[in-house]
Amino acid sequence: MHLALGAVVVILAGLFVLVISRWKNRSDQREVERHSITPEQLHGLLASNQEVLLVDVRQPLDLLAYPEIIPRAQRIPPNEVMEKPSLIPQEKDVVVYCTCPSDKTSRMVLRRALKLHFYRVKLLKGGLAAWKAKGYPVEPYKEVFHLYNPNLAPRSG
Repeated sequence: MHLALGAVVVILAGLFVLVISRWKNRSDQREVERHSITPEQLHGLLASNQEVLLVDVRQPLDLLAYPEIIPRAQRIPPNEVMEKPSLIPQEKDVVVYCTCPSDKTSRMVLRRALKLHFYRVKLLKGGLAAWKAKGYPVEPYKEVFHLYNPNLAPRSG
């Protein structure tokens, strides 16, 4: 009898964790949706010459694979944004983009910004690929960048 009761408690606890997890994921998804912008909306914003900071937060290897950038965009490596969020101004409208499936890097940067009360940050849905799919302009990325990742550096000692 005690064994069956224990099993029921474990199952109920598991269901509770599952429900809470799904609720949290949906809440997170709604937050990301509120802070997203489509390629069409961004194109209109840029065409209207409205002041917006466009930030390319792609990983170095993604930049190597796609050495192009949206005109007027500034590239800031995602690790730098995560370590020093002040690189994104709190008082300006900012749009970040990447080339990750599901906008993974942009979402990471957005979540960090929102935690720090940077509410004027949005992510470009679909990133660079969605922008290009609409036929919007890109230009070659000519700046020097490093593939170095401190997390992958050999450790001494």
